[in-house]
Amino acid sequence: MKPKRHILSLSGGKDSAALAIYMRDRVPEMEYIFHDTFKELDETYEYLDRLEAILGKPIHKSNPDRGFDHWLKVYRGMIPSNMRRWCTKNLKLKPFEKWIGDDPVVNYIGLRADESRSGYISAKPNITTVYPFREDGLVYEDVMRILEESGLGLPKYTNWGRTRSGCFFCFYQQKIEWVRLKQTYPELFEQAKAYEYDQLKYNEDGNAFYWCGDETLEDLEKPERMAEIERQWEEKKSKKRKSSKLVQILTDVEFEDDPGREDGCLICQL
Repeated sequence: MKPKRHILSLSGGKDSAALAIYMRDRVPEMEYIFHDTFKELDETYEYLDRLEAILGKPIHKSNPDRGFDHWLKVYRGMIPSNMRRWCTKNLKLKPFEKWIGDDPVVNYIGLRADESRSGYISAKPNITTVYPFREDGLVYEDVMRILEESGLGLPKYTNWGRTRSGCFFCFYQQKIEWVRLKQTYPELFEQAKAYEYDQLKYNEDGNAFYWCGDETLEDLEKPERMAEIERQWEEKKSKKRKSSKLVQILTDVEFEDDPGREDGCLICQL
């Protein structure tokens, strides 16, 4: 019988990074894997490099043979959405299951005890998924403490208002995050906008999906619209500060993966 492998899936975000540090000495034989979409922010790669130094072990990057742009052509220019998440399927789940093969595996996922989401569960019988934070009762404040005490801290993309790891054009982004992307990385915003334009070639009936639902990035980037989004964001943040019982460690970022968040792509955001 093959020995059981212990694998921790990293996303480039704070929760999975904290879990890796938390489990480092508890499971010395742990393997670490990151599913590279080739559409990540540079800050994500930098964060993983620093985490790798703390872990003292290499982080395997499951670079798929075919990246996002290849699969976009396969799906005839249909950019992914919440209802058609072919990106997660082809760039993350399949590469992971291919990498482990038929080996018996325990897969560690960074879901916290204060989250109501359900985690990734493979249909393959050789994969057992576990949630150490949830099992040990660790919550948001514990994650922040682990990151601070280790010296890793938070990903640098949080400095300009992004709340998630994953592709820079992730459709789960809040509109304020699109505004921040436009302000911080205008060239990446233009790339995301180009995907919206290109898909029209493949939609003869004119029914195209946009990254922000029913609003194109071209409309969103208009100065008056960006100003409106920022104003609404500040109002929302102000109301949350007044009603929240938690002390927000980051005063300029409202994390969607804080207690109560239920949306988003789990394997991308942890």
